[in-house]
Amino acid sequence: MKMDTMLWALMGVFAGACIAVQAPINASLGKALQVPVAAAAVSFLAGGVVLWALAFLYSHVTSTPINFAAPERWTLIAGGLLGAFYVFSNITLTPMIGAAAVMALSVAGQLLAGLMLDKVGFMGMAVREISVGRVAGAILLVAGAVMIRFL
Repeated sequence: MKMDTMLWALMGVFAGACIAVQAPINASLGKALQVPVAAAAVSFLAGGVVLWALAFLYSHVTSTPINFAAPERWTLIAGGLLGAFYVFSNITLTPMIGAAAVMALSVAGQLLAGLMLDKVGFMGMAVREISVGRVAGAILLVAGAVMIRFL
């Protein structure tokens, strides 16, 4: 395996760890604020401020203007709406079923949706067929999520 491939894989693992740590932090925030959706809003506001600062810094350093006219209008909000539902769900579910179960079920959902998105080449992605190995991996992951939740 090439070094850059390993670094990208480690970045993905680290991102997943960040999500796992974020869930109980946001759940605690939701409990303290007494309104879970307020915790999601605070989380997105903090992340949004940091991301806009990084976007403008990147744009300035690389002399690449941000082209708000290019994307289809619906894509400007769709990702944020999906992310908001995900964060709100984590805030709501983590105290009820635990961080490990939330993460396992989330990863299972991500994998199943990812398989379908790959199969149809959603939004111009390369089409990747659903193989026996991919189905077996998905079944094992879903089984693992069920085991983490119920055993």
